Amino acid sequence: MQNVPDVRESWPNPIYTVTLGATPKEGGTRTTTVTVGGARALPFHSFDGDVPHPPVVAMEVWDVPAEDWPEHVRAPFSEVLRSPGEWARKCVEEYGADLILLRLVGCDPLRENRSPKEAAQAVQEVLKSVGVPLIIWGCGNPEKDNEVFPVVGEATARENCLLGTITQDNHKTLVAVATAYGHKLIAESPVDINIAKQVNILAMDAGFPLENLVIYPSTGALGYGIEYVYSIMERIRLAGLGGDKFVAQPILCDVGREAWGVKEARAPKEEVPHWGEEGLRGPLWEATTAYMYLLAGADILVLRHPQAVRAVKEFIRRLMEGR
Repeated sequence: MQNVPDVRESWPNPIYTVTLGATPKEGGTRTTTVTVGGARALPFHSFDGDVPHPPVVAMEVWDVPAEDWPEHVRAPFSEVLRSPGEWARKCVEEYGADLILLRLVGCDPLRENRSPKEAAQAVQEVLKSVGVPLIIWGCGNPEKDNEVFPVVGEATARENCLLGTITQDNHKTLVAVATAYGHKLIAESPVDINIAKQVNILAMDAGFPLENLVIYPSTGALGYGIEYVYSIMERIRLAGLGGDKFVAQPILCDVGREAWGVKEARAPKEEVPHWGEEGLRGPLWEATTAYMYLLAGADILVLRHPQAVRAVKEFIRRLMEGR
């Protein structure tokens, strides 16, 4: 019998390993930590190389009631929407979230214009309510985020949170905060591998370690440019495994916000009866979007609906069984 050639594909560089959260032994208060990255192969290709850590699911919580969310995604949280802590506890204890992403929407000057002190109070409420690591996402207004994060960063010192986001035009303040208080950072880029690399280089030039970054290359929903985003994520992962240390970071995808923003997920059945029941259609749209990004290389998925969370976590479990 002829020898069968080894057709496995090997890669010279592993993806950086990033751990979030700090237990009391590490100076924090978390009961669990989460580690992502470390792969030496393409997503779920454990037959080619080690894939030590499965992708994880973060559920989204706001510091104010999520009035913008469609009714079908608000309903599972209707009794806790006014309490970020209770909302986070429900996500963890009932729906199995690996992390909580707290979005400081209320700090937006176009919304409630909450103060940095109020933002820190919301963060502390969540920290006291759950033991999982925390992702803290700003309101998206650069000037306000630069006011809020120094206070929030200090209030969560030694908790090893993931703060976001830094961009090509706004990174210095958040880099300084994360460095001073021991946090990790999300580096955001507009679906462009060169800008993704540039943001990471800017963070490194400011003294922040590349191994403490998570890449956020922007996210599109199923049916809304997802093929292009997929291709950029795939190129990022291939370059990282190929030896480019500037894009060898774990990847985060903000799936829930994008998926529930499109009409296919949120349009009432009365308006489009042939699309079917939105109570099933919306979570399915969110979960299917997540499936695509898992195959492209996502390490952290931010989701909203509990049904999507259950489906995606089962999808991850099945794909990781082959290890």
